[in-house]
Amino acid sequence: MAKDTKNAIYIDDVEYDFESLTDYQKQCVQHVADLDRKIGSTDFQRAQLQVGRDAFMGMLKQSLEPVVEEVAE
Repeated sequence: MAKDTKNAIYIDDVEYDFESLTDYQKQCVQHVADLDRKIGSTDFQRAQLQVGRDAFMGMLKQSLEPVVEEVAE
């Protein structure tokens, strides 16, 4: 029979069956997973914010450049 690994978690390359953990251990696993999701989301948002900041800085710099008018000959 195939081993059921859908409830397996790995900590420091050691496999644990989530269902065999204590309630405290399960809660810690859930906190770590939630924090990992939040860190990923924050990294994603930071990238978006950086691109937005760079765009506004580019627009500001462009607006500060002197306007060169071509003289018609």
